[in-house]
Amino acid sequence: MFQEILNYFEQIDPVLAAFYATLFTWFLTAIGASFVFFFKGMNRSFFDGMLGFTGGVMVAASFWSLLAPSIEMSEGDGFIKVIPAAVGFALGALFIFGLDKTLPHIHINFKETEGIKSPWQRTTLLVLAITLHNIPEGLAVGVLFGGVAAGIPEASIAGAVTLAIGIGIQNFPEGIAVSMPLRRMGMSKRKSFLYGQSSALVEPIAGVLGAVAVTFFTPILPYALAFAAGA
Repeated sequence: MFQEILNYFEQIDPVLAAFYATLFTWFLTAIGASFVFFFKGMNRSFFDGMLGFTGGVMVAASFWSLLAPSIEMSEGDGFIKVIPAAVGFALGALFIFGLDKTLPHIHINFKETEGIKSPWQRTTLLVLAITLHNIPEGLAVGVLFGGVAAGIPEASIAGAVTLAIGIGIQNFPEGIAVSMPLRRMGMSKRKSFLYGQSSALVEPIAGVLGAVAVTFFTPILPYALAFAAGA
């Protein structure tokens, strides 16, 4: 089945492929958010274990699908070959750090808001916190598909699809992590679901933008891959 999926993505436009792949990651977020219709809560230990598992999946996917190809496609030898990946990774981490310090948001199970002071409701701040981290995830998938479109040998459909699957697996508990707390705050099941799934709507947008950018600016690909990994 996996080979059939790869064959399909190889036959369509890479930008469209990036859109479909990130639409899949959003869909798994929506499935996770839909649990609010069927369950009142979830065992904390089980949920923490699920988050740990998905975190491990994302660490592996970030290295093998983003950092490793970034290093492989860089020119030079030794330390020089690692510079684009190191610079991109650092910029990605700084980008998220900057957003975390400036955009108003609140993390799950925390009472204090972060970023600049804002009169926004806690529900909006919670959704913003998850949305903040979904931007680079969509960007990462799009950048890989853009590399395929640009004809970069180190960028492969298999790597892009694998990364999308990894992000989708991670997004599933994220959907739960947004919708369930909103329900406990007194929001209706339908609104909790809508807010929960909306946190990943940014991924298809970021995916398409990433694919288009790399298609037209191929030299930035090593930096873009590492940037997405760092973010």
